[in-house]
Amino acid sequence: MENQTTTTRTALKWGVIIGVISILYSTAIMVSGQIGNQALGYVVYVIIAVGIYLAMNDFKKENQGYMSYGQGLGLGTLKCAIVGLISGFFSFAYMKFIDPTITEQMMKKAVEEMEKKGMPDDQIEQAMEYSKMFMSPGVLFVFSLIGMIFIGFILSLIIAAILKKDKSVFE
Repeated sequence: MENQTTTTRTALKWGVIIGVISILYSTAIMVSGQIGNQALGYVVYVIIAVGIYLAMNDFKKENQGYMSYGQGLGLGTLKCAIVGLISGFFSFAYMKFIDPTITEQMMKKAVEEMEKKGMPDDQIEQAMEYSKMFMSPGVLFVFSLIGMIFIGFILSLIIAAILKKDKSVFE
C-alpha cells in the first residue's frame, strides 16, 4: 500500500508535463504564423488525449495495475484543468506582453477565411465586432480554461472506460 500514489499527484505531474508541451507547441504555431491553420489546431487534441492516456497508465502502474472509472475520470479532468491553467496563463502573457499583435493577426486570418467563403462585407464586419468582445487575453484565458476542462472531461470519459481495472472484491 505504501507504493500507491494519488490521482492528484499524478494529475499534477502529467498536467505540468503536458502543459509545457502545449506551451512549446503553441509557441511554435504562433512564431511560425500558422495561427489559423485548423489542422495544426487539431494536434492539440491528440496531445491532450495522449497525456490523459499516459497519466492513467502511470497511475495504474503506481497502484498495482488498478484504477477505477471514477479515479480515471477525475485524474484526466484534473490533469486537463492544470494544462488549461498553464497554457492559458502562457497565452495570456504571450498576448499581453510578448506579442500584442497576435490578436490582430487572428482577426485578419478570420476575415480572410470569411472572404474565401464568400460572406458579404456587412456580415464579416458584424462577425468581427462580435469576435472583438472575446479576443481579449483575459477572456481567452477563461474560455481556454473552461474549454480544456470540458475536452478533458469528454476524453477522460472514454479513456477511463477503456483503461479502468477495478480491484476484485475477493482480494
